[in-house]
Amino acid sequence: MRCSKIEPMSSSATRLRWSHNNFNLDEINQQFSDPDAIQIVKWAVETFGRGLVMSTSFGIHSAVMLHMVTAIVPEIPVIWIDTGYLPTKTYVFADQLTQRLKLNLKVYQSSMSPARMEALYGRLWSQNDVEALNRYDQIRKVEPMQRALRELKVTAWLAGLRSNQTDHRKTLDPVSIQGAIYKILPILNWSSKQVYEYLTTYDLPYHPLFDEGYVTVGDWHSSRPLTAMDENERDTRFKGLKQECGLHLPQSMEESASLDSSSL
Repeated sequence: MRCSKIEPMSSSATRLRWSHNNFNLDEINQQFSDPDAIQIVKWAVETFGRGLVMSTSFGIHSAVMLHMVTAIVPEIPVIWIDTGYLPTKTYVFADQLTQRLKLNLKVYQSSMSPARMEALYGRLWSQNDVEALNRYDQIRKVEPMQRALRELKVTAWLAGLRSNQTDHRKTLDPVSIQGAIYKILPILNWSSKQVYEYLTTYDLPYHPLFDEGYVTVGDWHSSRPLTAMDENERDTRFKGLKQECGLHLPQSMEESASLDSSSL
């Protein structure tokens, strides 16, 4: 695991905001071609200041990014999209990590309740149809995230994606633009071994469902344990029909326009 010593940044440093209108993403990503995750986080803090947030799913290894980032900038807003369908153990895990790490947690949910959604569209996750799953994700995940980014006036977003998780994530760079917002992925190129070493080094918990065979976990109805028949860990999500929930995919023109007009 290649990692600098974690030290909190001064309050004056978190107020800095460098001009990023003329970023050369190729040069930045070349700089981070052999990335030290902590240095990437510190660069993001110095560059984007109060416009920087992070997101979490409170998934299997979420404690890694939550610990790393809050050790550097303790008060960073942490966006959690609560779909209303998460496993009980996820809610308990989230509460425990929030208290342990003193997270500045910002919980966002769909403006449409689960009961109303099911009344209007049925149980979208049970329809064995990608279009139905995409509608579910748009209602329960994407719309709340877009609202969070607008309301928190976000200019940059730290996330814990790793390239070995999905085909789409293999194509990503440590720093990119999603819609009108910079996306920073400090542990993009980390292996599972590096994640495990970080968790053990700092005595951090993994999601309790890991002990039940889950390698990735989302909503209770769309996640299951890994089996010998699975070729990819994401086959355990969305009945194997798709790999991404939509939060980390390129945005539509409409979504980008809504962010551009919100004075981010």
